[in-house]
Amino acid sequence: MAIIEKGAKVAVIGDGGWGTTLAILLHNKGYRVSLWGPFAGYIRLLDKKRRNPKFLPGVKIPGGISFSADIRPVIQKASLIVLAVPSHFLREVLTKMKGEDISDSLILSAAKGIENDTLMRPSEVIKDVLGSLRIAVLSGPTISYEVARDIPTTCVASSENAQLAEEAQDAFMGERFRVYTSADIVGVELGGALKNVIAIACGISDGLGFGANTKSAILTRGLVEIGRLGVAMGAKPETFAGLSGLGDLVTTCVSSHGRNRGFGEQIGRGRKVKDILAGMEMVAEGVRTAKSAFMLAEKHKVEMPITAQIYAVLYENKDPKTAVNELMLRQKKAE
Repeated sequence: MAIIEKGAKVAVIGDGGWGTTLAILLHNKGYRVSLWGPFAGYIRLLDKKRRNPKFLPGVKIPGGISFSADIRPVIQKASLIVLAVPSHFLREVLTKMKGEDISDSLILSAAKGIENDTLMRPSEVIKDVLGSLRIAVLSGPTISYEVARDIPTTCVASSENAQLAEEAQDAFMGERFRVYTSADIVGVELGGALKNVIAIACGISDGLGFGANTKSAILTRGLVEIGRLGVAMGAKPETFAGLSGLGDLVTTCVSSHGRNRGFGEQIGRGRKVKDILAGMEMVAEGVRTAKSAFMLAEKHKVEMPITAQIYAVLYENKDPKTAVNELMLRQKKAE
């Protein structure tokens, strides 16, 4: 198994909260970390202030991390390239990387979403743009606010190649950041993406003033939906009982720092989708993923009633209370 040695060059693509957090984590493990962001002005601010006020306030960025708005020198000769950009920007960012020889690099996706136009998972988008490289993904209950503050966290590194999953595991594993491996990259990526849709549903429940009974029902039946679609797409059912399934779902649905839950809460309180999105600095991935999930459910002929109602609320202006009533009054059935 190849090992990414201490002192090796690591590129983190994406200056959001998660990208910044992973850059700090990898720096603390002894790697030479370069962080790329798309806007030169903001990159200069990060370099000068050693803070990320928009996406990771209150956390100091170590002096050893370098910054650039030019992606090519950042990825050149990098042993590890971490892709930590919103999934709907992933294809655009990957296009900027075309032409560089990164065949020896471990390409690790930390994105959680499903592309709307193609219905591809992040690892599939990477292959589509850059070809067959050494690809792995990192997913699980990993809220950046907590990881950046050294709060114990566990997650999953997955790849179709077990050796690559282990390389990613070794690169990120630490005293407060435990990494497991999985061969089910389909299940790991779907769990990380689809849980954001269910988190929006939980947020709507909170905004409407419902209680623990309601949230428990959404979590439980939401996990059933995720697993149902995942299995139809070739994932292993047991993956959804693990960190990248149930673990990530619970964290996203209950944490006060969860963007998707918070987005849903504002909908439940009566705000319009476009108004909420206009005021958000960080991306609520579940908004776009709801559309992809709805389309995948139709494509694979899988019943996903919660997802269908969230899609209707987000894209058809359906009243959240009506959506709840329709979920509760569906035809009776066995669990």
